[in-house]
Amino acid sequence: MAGYMGNPFTQNQNEQSFERFNSDGTKKKEKGNGKKTGKFGLLLGVLAVIAVFLLANCMVVTKQNQFKLIRQFGRVDRVVTVPGLSFKLPFVESVDTVPKELLIYDLPASDVITSDKKTMIVDSYVLWRVTDPLKFAQTLSCSVQNAEGRIDAIVYNATKNTISNMKQDEVIRSRDGKMTITVDETGNELSGNDLDLSEGKEEVIEITSLTEEVMGQINHVESQYGIELVAVEVKKLDLPDDNKQAVYNRMISERGNIAAQYTAEGKSEAKMIENTTDKEVSIMLSDAQAKAEATIAEGEAEYMRILSGAYADPEKTDFYSFVRALDALKESVVGDNKTVILTEDSPITQIFNGRY
Repeated sequence: MAGYMGNPFTQNQNEQSFERFNSDGTKKKEKGNGKKTGKFGLLLGVLAVIAVFLLANCMVVTKQNQFKLIRQFGRVDRVVTVPGLSFKLPFVESVDTVPKELLIYDLPASDVITSDKKTMIVDSYVLWRVTDPLKFAQTLSCSVQNAEGRIDAIVYNATKNTISNMKQDEVIRSRDGKMTITVDETGNELSGNDLDLSEGKEEVIEITSLTEEVMGQINHVESQYGIELVAVEVKKLDLPDDNKQAVYNRMISERGNIAAQYTAEGKSEAKMIENTTDKEVSIMLSDAQAKAEATIAEGEAEYMRILSGAYADPEKTDFYSFVRALDALKESVVGDNKTVILTEDSPITQIFNGRY
């Protein structure tokens, strides 16, 4: 041990410990049992962690709004559709989650052209859900994003095909599936050019809506991709900003032409009514004048008959001649000059001279 340069105090402690460890058999046995107990506890802890890990990888929790696809080496082995707890083989089987609830996809606004070559902007959204999770996984890889890409293309093509077969006013009228028309008493629709449009009554009728037309062209999505398009709704139907002013000007011009036509037709109808009324008034006045003349003539005849009867007696003839002479004098005295010059043989002179 020559040349050893250790700590004497530490060396003494080690020797005492060694001697105590070697000389005390009981203590040596107790220390060995403690080591074995520690190793066993550590082993149990490791086994518990492994068991929890394996149990966690075995359990599959399916929620109310989910489908679970159990894959075995990448191939779908089974589909869990009922909510609850199920199990799988750890490290051998994997799980994919597919949404079961109703989903909404907001399509970007797009331009479409009507049959009369008018451009319109359609902004719509789609309500959809997965109905066949196995086919959804096989065709779209369980990806909602992939499904939305297919829905975008399908709905856009259906909308474009539908609107391309309709005129602009038909597209606007069919947006909500209702149209207001004016009908006459027999139920026939009145057009805007009918003069009796104001005499009709308005009725709201049901027509095929734009969304129904679009949905009618989407019939292969569920069978092809395992998804269902519940509804396609149009949020906004508008004109491009570049065309709005031109369309407004054209609409104003068209409405001006229609107003001018209505004004001309109204004036023509008013003139016809005025002419008819004037004609009827002239006829009525002529008839009234004729009746008046006939009545006057009858009255004068009756007057002459009464006078003739009254003065038929010779004794009254002189009085009648006297009255008539006064009437004639009254008619001749007019104006400011009240002087009457009569001849000697005038009947009036003879009356004043007492010859009657």
